[in-house]
Amino acid sequence: MNLYVDSSVVLRIVLGEDGSLAQWSRIRRACSSELVRLECLRTIDRARLRRAIPDSEIATRRAAVLEVLTGFEFIPIDEEILRRASDAFPTSLGSLDAIHLASALRVQGEVPDLALATHDVELATAARALGLRVFGVTVR
Repeated sequence: MNLYVDSSVVLRIVLGEDGSLAQWSRIRRACSSELVRLECLRTIDRARLRRAIPDSEIATRRAAVLEVLTGFEFIPIDEEILRRASDAFPTSLGSLDAIHLASALRVQGEVPDLALATHDVELATAARALGLRVFGVTVR
C-alpha cells in the first residue's frame, strides 16, 4: 500500500492512542510533507509544557517520532506546493492541511495508486473531493 501520511497518523502510532491507522502494517511506501516532522515534534513539545511530562518521556516520544519517520519519503515545501496550497480547494481547509493536500496531489501524479492517511476529518473530506482514497477517518 502506498500512502501519503499526515502527522495525526504518525502521532497516534507513536503515542499508542486508540484509533490508530489499521493499515499501518501494510504500508509499502510512506511519504509526507517535510511539515510532518515539525508538526509531530512541536505537538510533543507542547505536551511537555502543558502537561509537565518528564524529560525522559519526552525524549522517548521524540525518538519514536524520528524512528517512524526514518522510512518516509519527504516532499519538499517548495514554491509549487505553496502555490497549490494557497489556491482554493473544494472544501474548507486550514493552511497546514492545505500544504499536506497539495503535497499528496503532487505525489499522486507519480504514484497513481496513492491513498491519503489521516485522522483529520476536514483533510479527509477535501482529499476525497479531489479523488484521493482516504484511510483513517470515515467521511460522510
